[in-house]
Amino acid sequence: ASRFLGKSFSHVVNFFALLLLILVGTVFVTAPANMINDVIGSETSYLTIVLFAIFFYYIVATLLPIDKIIGKIYPVLGLLLILSAIGICIGMFVIGKPIPELTFQNMHPQNIPYFPVIFLTISCGALSGFHATQSPIISRTINNEKDGRKVFYGMMILEAAIAMVWAAASMSILDGDQLNVLLQNGGPTAVVNKIAIISLGSIGGTIAVLGVIVLPITSGDTSFRAARMIIADYLKIDQKVLKNRFMVAIPLFIISFILTNMDFQLLWRYFSWANQVTAAIALWIGAVYLYQKKTYYLIALVPAFFITSVVGSYIFYDPNVGLGLDIQISNWIGIGISTLITILFFKNKREQGVPH
Repeated sequence: ASRFLGKSFSHVVNFFALLLLILVGTVFVTAPANMINDVIGSETSYLTIVLFAIFFYYIVATLLPIDKIIGKIYPVLGLLLILSAIGICIGMFVIGKPIPELTFQNMHPQNIPYFPVIFLTISCGALSGFHATQSPIISRTINNEKDGRKVFYGMMILEAAIAMVWAAASMSILDGDQLNVLLQNGGPTAVVNKIAIISLGSIGGTIAVLGVIVLPITSGDTSFRAARMIIADYLKIDQKVLKNRFMVAIPLFIISFILTNMDFQLLWRYFSWANQVTAAIALWIGAVYLYQKKTYYLIALVPAFFITSVVGSYIFYDPNVGLGLDIQISNWIGIGISTLITILFFKNKREQGVPH
């Protein structure tokens, strides 16, 4: 970012990356903690104990070398995640319930508009700003730069496929009324538990739920680690010394612990918005790079225009995290922001003497 767009824009990129990573870490402390507490199924709540246990793991994973903890357990956790998705997919076909036909009718009980909200609800997978923040870790762990395509692009596609399996299962196994009741009373955790048990039974369902729990935990630990590396690189703090790692990491965990007291749904919306803003920034940087290299910059420019209009529209529309404006006005503002940035994109590059 600093090389292609200047130091000022580089500061903005670093800020949004850090904001996103802290939000990711916080969201993926509370979400798996609630799921684990529900799996235990006791009348006594163990939520606080589980929260501290997850925080302890995150601290250890953030401070120790990546091959000591993360490198050893990730293959097992990844296998569990994939097997759980395969199990749910098979369970859908065994039960034999059809998936509802696609329709343009808005079936949300509160009539929330599809655009832009759906892109902030399903905010990971095929277009994820969080994946873009993982370069500080990945660049240190792969032998060849070409492997980045498998790691970044491959995991985005795999994660999107897993999300589609669970989305299809929720529409197939649960009808609209059941889904709404579960979401209102227990949130996404209740939906996951119900689908898993119906599809795979008590034992298989519990294993499938554990596979879902793995997903946020394996995002949370790397988010704090990436945040530590970004701060250390930015401030030029040597991370070979253990006390320097503590000096950078502990404030991150303190901020995250404070944020866990926020309402989860509100926190998720802020996380989703920051996630897609970071994706937009990464795409604009890619478009600038490809433009300057005189190659196929539209590959990055078109999705950059689209996702910028999404985040622009959302922050003006959403009544909880944004300004609460009318949806039509918000959509036009989002498109206007994308159009303005696109004009500045071409104007700036022509002024620098880069041919179209």
